[in-house]
Amino acid sequence: MCGIAGIVHFNNRPAESRYIQAMCEAIAHRGPDDDGIFVENSVGFGHRRLSIIDLSMAGHQPMFSSDGRYILIFNGEIYNFNELRLELESRGYQFRSKTDSEVVLYAYCEWGPEVVKRFNGMFAFAIYDRQDQSVFFARDRYGIKPLYMTFIGDTLLFASEVKAFLTFPEFKNSLDQEALIEYFTFQNFFTNKTLFKNVELLNPATYVQIDLSSKDSRKDTRYWDYDFQEVESEKDERVYTEELDYLLRQAVNRQLVGDVPVGSYLSGGMDSGAITAISAPQIHDMHTFTVGFDKHSASGLEMAFDERPKAEFMSYQFKTRHYEMVLKAGDMERCMSDLVWHLEEPRVGQSYPNYYAAHLASKFNKIVLAGTGGDELFGGYPWRYYRAVNNSNFDEYVDKYYQFWQRLIPNKDIWKVFAPIKQDVGHVWTKDIFRNVFKTHAEKMTRPEDYINHSLYFEARTFLHGLLVVEDKLSMAHGIESRVPFLDNDLIDFAMKLPVKYKLGNLSNVIRINENDSKKAQKYFQKTKDGKLLLRKAISNIIPDEISGGIKQGFSAPDENWFKGESIDFVKDRLLSRNSSIYNWMDFKEVTSLLDQHFSGQCNRRLLVWSLLYFDEWCKQFLSGKHV
Repeated sequence: MCGIAGIVHFNNRPAESRYIQAMCEAIAHRGPDDDGIFVENSVGFGHRRLSIIDLSMAGHQPMFSSDGRYILIFNGEIYNFNELRLELESRGYQFRSKTDSEVVLYAYCEWGPEVVKRFNGMFAFAIYDRQDQSVFFARDRYGIKPLYMTFIGDTLLFASEVKAFLTFPEFKNSLDQEALIEYFTFQNFFTNKTLFKNVELLNPATYVQIDLSSKDSRKDTRYWDYDFQEVESEKDERVYTEELDYLLRQAVNRQLVGDVPVGSYLSGGMDSGAITAISAPQIHDMHTFTVGFDKHSASGLEMAFDERPKAEFMSYQFKTRHYEMVLKAGDMERCMSDLVWHLEEPRVGQSYPNYYAAHLASKFNKIVLAGTGGDELFGGYPWRYYRAVNNSNFDEYVDKYYQFWQRLIPNKDIWKVFAPIKQDVGHVWTKDIFRNVFKTHAEKMTRPEDYINHSLYFEARTFLHGLLVVEDKLSMAHGIESRVPFLDNDLIDFAMKLPVKYKLGNLSNVIRINENDSKKAQKYFQKTKDGKLLLRKAISNIIPDEISGGIKQGFSAPDENWFKGESIDFVKDRLLSRNSSIYNWMDFKEVTSLLDQHFSGQCNRRLLVWSLLYFDEWCKQFLSGKHV
């Protein structure tokens, strides 16, 4: 796990080592153990290393092939690197290190760009081919590791984080207004846009080839995609259960590789619980970590947001060394500046609890296992999927699901809120953005199961990707590597072909629940107790019944009450002032009207309140340059 950065000039301008060095220093938190740069003619590569496998200097990057033709900078982990290494050794390659990075380098030498299809892991890397005078970039299947790119005239900048670009004198940061509309509709980005104008996040499962002769030679290739579908011939449930048990154990075991200690998040839920149950017996005195929430100012169902008792019980069962942190209302304010600086892009949900979880884990481990992906693969959000399960055609499905995914500001209000810039962005139609997610996915659907599979596809491509961006940025902010065993190639291949009836039990019962309603999960489970059916059975023999059979609980603070209670002064100070930078783009009267609905208890707008606070802080740091 590392940070990479680089410059490629397409006008024969020599690459400047001082700029490469500055870009790497901006992301030094991603790799505090080592650094290196390479500059040759118009190409400059930089690397910051977090040493995980082979801690010696043999893993130093940039890394050169033995013949000097290829230069690699790599971020991530390849979990099947030992198998690939054996195959490469049988073909005559000799290795100087024990790293997976060197395997990536020689695998590319042997198989070329299509080698990315062979990798089981998380990665973002760049390769310079001295002979062909070309550069190659790639990102993993699921988007676990980020790679940002921007063109400034005839110069390409790329890096693991956008802040590296801020050090380049010719980079002038400004807000992408089209992306702003996209975010405040979905609380996410479904395109490759970011809030930084002309800065793109390379799409997952994509590689890019560019000849140094011209930036116009760029060619993007998507080498993989999710494909959730019903199989023609089903297996017996017992066969599926045994196969899932095997694949989950295999996935966790693959991701225990490393030369530094491995810990695990233990949220109190079934996904992190299963990962801990499998890994703890193999790791002496394994550390586990839980973030809970102070309940003195919580009420109603928010009282259940604190899952520490469940996590403590599982720690007792699995005999881990368990550590906890309790967040209070004021902890959001305390971390806001650092969180926004490190996360850069606002993404799904209120992410400050994740920031504190990574901070806690970093005190004890360099590697931490996370349960991200279990819900998206096995149907963990049934109250979402059932909104659009009965449709007469694809257009009706899009209409229903699009209406739900307007998480922040619905279409009927969006142009009132963004009245100050409507003339500049009035052409943006977020429904087209939504529909475009499905452009490579089959539209022929006749059964409820088909629509469920479409929803699973959509959420893996968008919601899960957002979660992964958050996971990467906030773990690397604290110099730790977060691994996600559920995103193992073999396990995902299995999940995509698992019949829907083994994920959800009652497709005919369409239940409509507001996503902002904190009672949504409880309302749904009271009627169906549905979701992740096969996964629950597969792990029932390794985690307590009250966990495997429990209700889905997201990792959320009781912000509904905090935003109109203990944190209300902070919220009002930031958002009810006309001097806030957000009102250069948003209408003060419309925004304050929406906020009043939350303060009065008329409507729970916790997601919007968080997003407005984030945008306010983002403007301060990235447009005004006030980060300290």
